Amino acid sequence: MGFMSEFTEKFNSVFDAAQVKLRELIISHPDQFPMYTTQGRWDFSGETWTNWCEGFLGGQLWLLTLHTQDPWWQEQAIHYSQLVEPRKTDRTVHDLGFLFWPTWKRWYDLTGDPMVNDVMIQAGRTLALRYNKKGKYLRSFLAADSLFIDIMMNVGIIFYAAQQTGDKNLSEKALQHCLTTRRFLVRGDGSTAHEGIFELETGQFLRQSTQQGWRSDSCWARGLAWAIYGFTTVYNFTGDDRFIETAQACADFYMSHVPEHGIPPNDFDETQPRSPYESSAAAIAASGLIDLAKHSGWIKYHDQAIRILETLTGPEFLANQTFGWEGLLKHGIYHSRKGLGVDESVMWGDYFFLEAVKKVLDE
Repeated sequence: MGFMSEFTEKFNSVFDAAQVKLRELIISHPDQFPMYTTQGRWDFSGETWTNWCEGFLGGQLWLLTLHTQDPWWQEQAIHYSQLVEPRKTDRTVHDLGFLFWPTWKRWYDLTGDPMVNDVMIQAGRTLALRYNKKGKYLRSFLAADSLFIDIMMNVGIIFYAAQQTGDKNLSEKALQHCLTTRRFLVRGDGSTAHEGIFELETGQFLRQSTQQGWRSDSCWARGLAWAIYGFTTVYNFTGDDRFIETAQACADFYMSHVPEHGIPPNDFDETQPRSPYESSAAAIAASGLIDLAKHSGWIKYHDQAIRILETLTGPEFLANQTFGWEGLLKHGIYHSRKGLGVDESVMWGDYFFLEAVKKVLDE
């Protein structure tokens, strides 16, 4: 068996495992949206901190629809997408991209239904209402003076709404947010801060901070992965070279600091991490690196993505042979500081892992 055929077989086995696990989840716990497992089983009662994950279950169902062409999966994907529709006017979170891009955007891409597109546009308009004019950023869910690196993964839905409607005010808000994030949360070496704090009266930037990393001046791995993926996505919308350069700087930091197997700990700088792995950060990075390789022309990013996925499809990480383990990808972390979902499966880790595998299979 040749390398590529062995590789394809390995990646197809990821989708086989996902079908088994997701079928069991939606039959046993219909209409529920777990975020992380506890001892390998989806936890439906644990603390959530914020309400941001519902799109990742529906997103996996759409990926299964595309992979299998099975109408049953499409029925489930539509149903779980419809369950998040009321969130299109939710002004309490900065995560509307996470909710609607994996679900309603894939639905629209598959069907071209203008009513589906209208939901995407409304979600983008709602997210833009978080814009702080003085600071030129979209505020996080946490506080008006707070900017998260995570929002780089959500700002694309504002660019999309602007593109679809011709609303230049929307595109300007999205652009300014990205420039502010690039200036204050991305460091000169390509590492990233999780959070920036601003003075509300003047919009002046005050300091870098963190909610989920080790220290304010350290590099939280998932935040760096959000930056790689997010800035690449924004380059795709804008064609602005500043954003592809930023994505490359972040990717180069990841590649020069991650262990050879490609999986970082929760924070690149933490001296004694609770777990040696944060597989969800690796899955996000892999998916973003595949896109970055395409837009930049640098094969090294694609090679790194493949290295990550080879590790994640091994028995240490892929839970297809782990009895009683309900998630797909082991060794993820939700919130290390709060002790939530540490060394467990997390729903976004499963989603971005499946997305990255699908991208490679489609090449």
